[in-house]
Amino acid sequence: MTEYEDERIEFDFFDEPETEEAPRARRRPRRERPPGRPPQPPTGLVPLARLVGLIALAIAIVVAFVFWVGACQGKSKHDEYASYSARVRTVAASSNALGREFASKLVSALKQPDLETSLQQYAQQEQQEYDQAQQIRAPGPLRQIHQQLVDAIELRAKGLAGLGAAVGQWNPKSDASTAAAPDALARQAELLIASDVVWEQLYRDAATQQLKQQGVTGVVIPSSTFVPNTELVSARSFGVLLQHLKGASTGGTPSGSHGSQLISVVANPGPTTLSTTTATTVKVSADLAFVATVEDSGNSQETGVVVHLTITAGSATIKRTQTIQLIQPAAQETVTFSNFNLPTAAFGNRATVKVDVAPVPGETNLSNNTATYTVFFTLG
Repeated sequence: MTEYEDERIEFDFFDEPETEEAPRARRRPRRERPPGRPPQPPTGLVPLARLVGLIALAIAIVVAFVFWVGACQGKSKHDEYASYSARVRTVAASSNALGREFASKLVSALKQPDLETSLQQYAQQEQQEYDQAQQIRAPGPLRQIHQQLVDAIELRAKGLAGLGAAVGQWNPKSDASTAAAPDALARQAELLIASDVVWEQLYRDAATQQLKQQGVTGVVIPSSTFVPNTELVSARSFGVLLQHLKGASTGGTPSGSHGSQLISVVANPGPTTLSTTTATTVKVSADLAFVATVEDSGNSQETGVVVHLTITAGSATIKRTQTIQLIQPAAQETVTFSNFNLPTAAFGNRATVKVDVAPVPGETNLSNNTATYTVFFTLG
């Protein structure tokens, strides 16, 4: 054998692979699940479940936040409109009170200078209301509509100022002036009537509709009426007023037939008509009221008819007064007396209710102006 062959045999001998198989990896014994313990989810699903839960929680938080923001915005919007309505209500209440005072002055004025001064003062007060109305900041959707309120107040201020000027220009000693004055006064009073129309139809109705469109509930736009009875500021009524003022200024009496008559007195609730010949039992409740009906017994229009009611029960005396602003010839008007707080002595004992209609200027027959009724008050 050659040397090369020896090396080759040696090499093949030592490189021959092992005949034994490699040992196999041993399996770990399977752990038994304790009884009563729920099976565990695969480890790959746990992070996914947690991620889904976090996403759901985040969505819930976002939705809740959106609802919370919307609720806050709705509350803020409601508060803004409610605050605006409250400020308007203050202006309306003041103007309404001035309208009642104006009507009372027309039916009770006795002197021309006194009436003129009062009308000019009313105009100044309404001008102050006008300035206050301009300072009210309305919510955006109501800004243009709010201008109608401002215009209504301006009409009232101008109307009152015009009436004061017309009364001042009237000459009671001139027949021509007396004939023309009622129409001149009525033209100025048309501004007052127009102010009520502007307030109710152009302002209040439009503002209320806008609240509905904005979804605002629970907020009421206030109403305002300066002249509740338009007949009070008609040319005919002003003619009667000037005749009264003329008679007072000259010391004379109004022309024509004048008179007032008490027709009946009714106790409410019931109704129970009181009688001057027999005693009447009147059931007393929180709504107790006496309604007196008065008739114009002359052929002239009457204004400022004053009606008094007096209740006498033992040592207690209760008095009330109401005024009929305007009553036409042969027409009837009613006045209501309420809010009574009768003493304990009034129950079970004889009491009297007296109603008296004050005479109107030029009235001569006073026999039918007063009546006294005997009553027994009982608990209803």
